[in-house]
Formats: sequence, C-alpha cells, structure tokens
Amino acid sequence: MTRYLHTMIRVTDPEATIRFFELIGLKETRRFSNEKGRFTLIFVAPPGQEDAEVELTYNWPEPGSAPEAYTGGRNFGHLAFRVDDIYATCQRLQDAGVTINRPPRDGHMAFVRTPDGISVELLQDGHLEPAEPWASMPNVGSW
Repeated sequence: MTRYLHTMIRVTDPEATIRFFELIGLKETRRFSNEKGRFTLIFVAPPGQEDAEVELTYNWPEPGSAPEAYTGGRNFGHLAFRVDDIYATCQRLQDAGVTINRPPRDGHMAFVRTPDGISVELLQDGHLEPAEPWASMPNVGSW
C-alpha cells in the first residue's frame, strides 16, 4: 500500500513562508532542527488534514553567508489547495502584499507564489460566479 506523506520545498526565509501559508489557512504542525546537518524542517497543513503536509526545508547558511538562492520554483510544478472562498482568500493574500499572478477571473482558479517563487494553485470548493474586480484582472508575471 502506498500513502502520500508530504511535499517538500526548500525555503530561504522560513517565517515569511509560514506567514504566506497561514494566509491560505495552513498552520504549522511540527518543527525539527538538526544542528549537525544544519537544517530545519517545518511542517504545515490545513487544520484537520495533518496528513496532507507541506515540508518546508530550511538549510542553514554558513556563518556570515546569505541563505542559498533557489531558482526555478515554477519547474517544481505547483502545490494546490482547495479553499472555501477563493475571492476572500485572494483578497487576504493581496492585502498582505502577495501578487495574484493568475486572478480567479472564473470564480474557480487562481495562482500565487510563495516568497521563494513556488507556484501555488488555489481552487474554489464548489462554484462562484465570476465577480469584479477579479473578472477583469490581467495575469501578472508567470504562474
């Protein structure tokens, strides 16, 4: 039997990434730091769905160095989350300074990016009618 465990993404600013995921409803479920390996693993999941975790891996920079820069976040593909109200979720993200790369023009789907450039798809649970200002918003950047 095979069972899904988690998806891992590397992050350069764990706290900024946790704040991002909190905006779409995920919460930190556990954290583990390994001094010898110089990394921290932080797990986030939707409340009540702790078996659908995202592992945030933070590799500690060498003393006096900046965190390693990760590129190609879109090459990863994307994470996808179903939300109760895509318009309210996108508004909360936008109010926090997150760019809505692909607005929910259809009332069903939007794309945003984490602070490290990982593409995140948001899907409406059920159907909402197209509504402004979302219906007229253009795409921004890549998603």
